[in-house]
Amino acid sequence: MCGCYPRVHEEKLDPRRFYNGYLQTYVERDVRALIQVRDLSVFQKFLTLLAGRIGQIVNFDSLSNDVGVSSMTIRNWLSVLKASYVVFELPPFFENIQKRVNKSPKIFFADVGLAAFLLGIHSAEQAFRDPLRGHLYENLIIADVLKGICNAGRRPELYFYRDSHGNEVDLLIREAGVITPVEIKSASTFSVNFVKGLERFRALDIGRVSAGCVLYNGEQSFNVRGIRIFNPLSVEALNTTLAEP
Repeated sequence: MCGCYPRVHEEKLDPRRFYNGYLQTYVERDVRALIQVRDLSVFQKFLTLLAGRIGQIVNFDSLSNDVGVSSMTIRNWLSVLKASYVVFELPPFFENIQKRVNKSPKIFFADVGLAAFLLGIHSAEQAFRDPLRGHLYENLIIADVLKGICNAGRRPELYFYRDSHGNEVDLLIREAGVITPVEIKSASTFSVNFVKGLERFRALDIGRVSAGCVLYNGEQSFNVRGIRIFNPLSVEALNTTLAEP
């Protein structure tokens, strides 16, 4: 898992050495400057446990118990990670929705390579077999969409949707008042079940919602009931689609 830092690719660096050095520098220098941490190993444990929760709604009490610090400390540490661009939050979407919906954000890493390193995943083969494969893939896609929008000079309006019945859409992208629902799947074979969440979301009748997209780990690109299906190399095409009227 090489991640997305340009230097790793341009200089053909060993990702394990790069991320180990990055982590040591970040924790030993930057974290000490930002917060008072008596035991850096506890903060490193927090980072690893957080990596295991990517793409999930973070339960502060659960993290507090697992790390062995207060929930307020967990919140403060998370603020530091966000301020130093190690992680970012994906907020929930609940505007104009009458159903009971989740109102807590999800946490993702700005660079999926760092998350993989913290989890001990160092090869594509390991990632393929790992139970967190789907979350890592989702992290990769959402981070790439976020970077693409920011690099285009636009303000990102990204959300996810989940109601009390477990109905969910991985990513909602709002551009010019239009919401594009996006389903993200690490599977290499398409299933018609992938579009069900998008269709349920569109049925909520909350305003201008496009047919949506599915990003999956396959090689074919096609349409299903008006929903565009992309292979994983089509994130750039997705950003182009969002720019269309």
